[in-house]
Amino acid sequence: MKSLSISALIYAAFIAFPAVASAPLDYDDARHLLNRTGFGATDAEIRRMIGMTREEAARMLLAATRTSAVTAAPAWTNDAGPLRYPRRGEGASEMERKQFQQEQIRDGLELRGWWLDEMLATPSPLTERMTLFWHNHFVSSQQKVRLALFMYRQNVTLRAHALGRFGDFLHAVARDPAMVIYLDSAQNRKGAPNENFARELMELFTLGEGNYGEQDIKDAARAFTGWSLDRDSGRFVFRRFVHDYGSKTVLGRSGYFDGDDVLDILLAKPQTAEFITRKLWREFVSPDVDEAEVRPIASRFRDSRYDIKVALYALLTSDAFYAKENRGVLVKSPVDLVVGALRQFDLKPGEPVPFAVAAAAMGQNLF
Repeated sequence: MKSLSISALIYAAFIAFPAVASAPLDYDDARHLLNRTGFGATDAEIRRMIGMTREEAARMLLAATRTSAVTAAPAWTNDAGPLRYPRRGEGASEMERKQFQQEQIRDGLELRGWWLDEMLATPSPLTERMTLFWHNHFVSSQQKVRLALFMYRQNVTLRAHALGRFGDFLHAVARDPAMVIYLDSAQNRKGAPNENFARELMELFTLGEGNYGEQDIKDAARAFTGWSLDRDSGRFVFRRFVHDYGSKTVLGRSGYFDGDDVLDILLAKPQTAEFITRKLWREFVSPDVDEAEVRPIASRFRDSRYDIKVALYALLTSDAFYAKENRGVLVKSPVDLVVGALRQFDLKPGEPVPFAVAAAAMGQNLF
């Protein structure tokens, strides 16, 4: 049933972008595709793709994507106990608070090593490439979130939705405990709304700058009042008694909206599909966006109910993706450099943490 579902998705993407079959890939084409959709490739991996058409290669990569990691997660990620910070006002000693901090630093380092290990071990580098893409899009940081377990759970959510439907993804991220903490959603209450999440939601996650007004942010923030966490379980909870049930106006629509309503209003806007498609273009094609190319892809993306695979298939089979002027134009991130070098030479470090630390030293700290 699962394979049938994947096949149906890829077939739908293929139908959405009909095209005359392209010429077979040569060595340089295959290397370009694998480098852009993963973290480097071995000579053997490149040669296996020679002779495929663009369409065949894209379908193969998309069909192989995953929703879960293959690398066993650290044992502490199974901890189901209460997730409380030791607080001075609740009787925690200075030693207990320092011990907690050291434990979270240690767990965070292990988590960074685990994800880098997954990037090396995965049978689907595109899955981890997209997980990293969304990690940078839905930005958060352990420095503020503090609990490594929340960062792990967010990573699981990112991977589960990385190549699914963006609408479902957006609703899941809005409830993600790490995001709730990072953007202060738990402090968003009726009568004293906190606008941090609403502002980032519009500016960075959906519409992009210039496509909303300050009043839209204010009323959207009111719609998200009451979105919080249960401190005993660390899970999302809606607190009705601090929710603002009054009428709001967001992007020209008025009603007694809650947070889910606002997310759906944003998803209905063509600017959201265009904003995400531009980011995918910059990730996979070129830092210079071709609006004439992006707009029809964004339209198909939105019409597909935000199926991320539809947008990716279009990008990976486009003339622009394979154009000579768009090769070698993307700046590799520190993670790209570290993981790419290890994958290219088929190196499997016994201890991945030092390599994650090396990437952090170069400016990209996972989590």
